[in-house]
Amino acid sequence: MELVELAAAGNEASDLLRVVDAGLLRELGARRAYWTVLDEGPVERCLALIVERSDGSWHAQHVEAEAGAHAGRTEDAEALARHDGWVYVLGSHFGSKAGPLRPKRAFVARFRESARPELEIVRHRFALHRAINDALAELVATGHPVAPGAVDPAVHDGFIEQTLRRGTARGKAWVAQLAAGDHPVNIEGAAFTGRGTLLVGLRWPVTAAGEPVLVELAGVPGLFDGGAVRVAGVYALTGTGAGPLGVRALAARPDGAYDAVVGSIDALDKGSVLLERHPHARHATCRHVRFELPGQPGPALLRAEPVADLAPLHHVEGVSERDGRPIYVTDEDHRIGLWL
Repeated sequence: MELVELAAAGNEASDLLRVVDAGLLRELGARRAYWTVLDEGPVERCLALIVERSDGSWHAQHVEAEAGAHAGRTEDAEALARHDGWVYVLGSHFGSKAGPLRPKRAFVARFRESARPELEIVRHRFALHRAINDALAELVATGHPVAPGAVDPAVHDGFIEQTLRRGTARGKAWVAQLAAGDHPVNIEGAAFTGRGTLLVGLRWPVTAAGEPVLVELAGVPGLFDGGAVRVAGVYALTGTGAGPLGVRALAARPDGAYDAVVGSIDALDKGSVLLERHPHARHATCRHVRFELPGQPGPALLRAEPVADLAPLHHVEGVSERDGRPIYVTDEDHRIGLWL
């Protein structure tokens, strides 16, 4: 693979979603282009475009967006997905490496493709966290192989109990969405399905066997009209290698299948409580796999077919295609790594 190093606002990149709006491509003078999100700051300051010019050269450009009343009230955008003319952006819903969870990261946003997008933002105060944890608890109760492992006391204290203590002390209404026994949820990838649901890839939690978990959510577009989200299905990717492994990136394919990058459950050398509890996971490198969803949603094990071993890379954050071949983005220190 060839590495193209790019820069946009001195920040790292997550995810890749191809631009489909012909007018925007003309405005950019682009042969093709991809949306990505940057790691630090509110979502309206964390959109960027990775552009291949007509002469075959590449550049990245920061895209300023409008967020209205929600300006400055979000952070840690991680995943992009397209549905019904909208580009959706999801926050990680996670926290710092040792906790607690951060309410600013619990958001869903969307925009129409433009050189200066206007964002619609729903800060749902851990509604997705609650829905996902309720579904996981049901799987644990029935002993389904997709169920996560036991809640680790250190992880629970850092992420759930700390968040509950802080929220209660500050009188936050969102504490009602958190409960003892919850797993912290870290969303790293997203793709809409043919049935209009949103498939999200979790970096954490993983199954009891250490396999990556995907959750199918119904009702995500309705959030912008005051609706609620429910979990339609929970899946685990099998055949990805020794775990624990989490989802690092997710993309829908034109043929109805999905591409995923699986790899480490957390970033190295940043005081991660997850890696302290699972030290062997530090050595996990990334793999590109492909899978299909069952015809009807529900809990299921999904066979992951290998596409590419991306070792020695630990930090692949996005996957897409260019002329029928995969391309990837990695989060380098203060720059963007595009692998062709």
